[in-house]
Amino acid sequence: MENQHDDNCSLFTPSIITVTVSAVLIAITRVFYILCQSGKPLYPSKSPKPLSTLIVLGSGGHTAEMINVLNVLLLKDRFCPRFYVAAATDNMSLQKAHLLEENVFNLNEGKGGSTQFLQIYRSREVGQSYITSIGTTFLALVHALWLMIRIRPQVVLCNGPGTCVPLCVIAFLFKVVGVRWSSVFYVESIARVRKLSLSGLLLYKLRIADQFFVQWPQLQRKYPRAHYVGCLM
Repeated sequence: MENQHDDNCSLFTPSIITVTVSAVLIAITRVFYILCQSGKPLYPSKSPKPLSTLIVLGSGGHTAEMINVLNVLLLKDRFCPRFYVAAATDNMSLQKAHLLEENVFNLNEGKGGSTQFLQIYRSREVGQSYITSIGTTFLALVHALWLMIRIRPQVVLCNGPGTCVPLCVIAFLFKVVGVRWSSVFYVESIARVRKLSLSGLLLYKLRIADQFFVQWPQLQRKYPRAHYVGCLM
């Protein structure tokens, strides 16, 4: 009996190793495929359909810059429905987004498209201890995952607030597992003249952003995969 049990174990172990190696190889191949496809046109066609868009807002200057970008993009009806997301403690950004949508609604003669305004937990508040931030970071990740599963956007548009990082990472993982092909567009803040912000650096180095835009030519020379678009303010 013992010999038979040993034989079964010896046969079972190589099978586990084979399945594990195969799964890892498939995952690596899938990631390389996604990296090669990143940055290509979204659903190219002669009559492009509207794209569900997640817009991540940050406090202060981040929101002001994003509003400037949206003033141009929303003149077209390509990006709808739109989902605005800001930190749970940031009510001012959502108020500005409400005003923007009212202006778009009036300019388009009542055809502004459907919008939703959402809030997400911060991983860490200013002045919060690193020990307590472990729990809030986990909560923020769970909340971000729930939001992304609910929205499943085709486009993620962000420009630097830390709240965008978990959302962009989840969008990339959605592509890996085949849930949704969500294209991430990142616009670095105009305040970043010589080096990227931490959020921008993470998304650039990990190749999570499909398109990465900077507003200063020296940044584009330092980070060659970025696109220089000039000052957007």
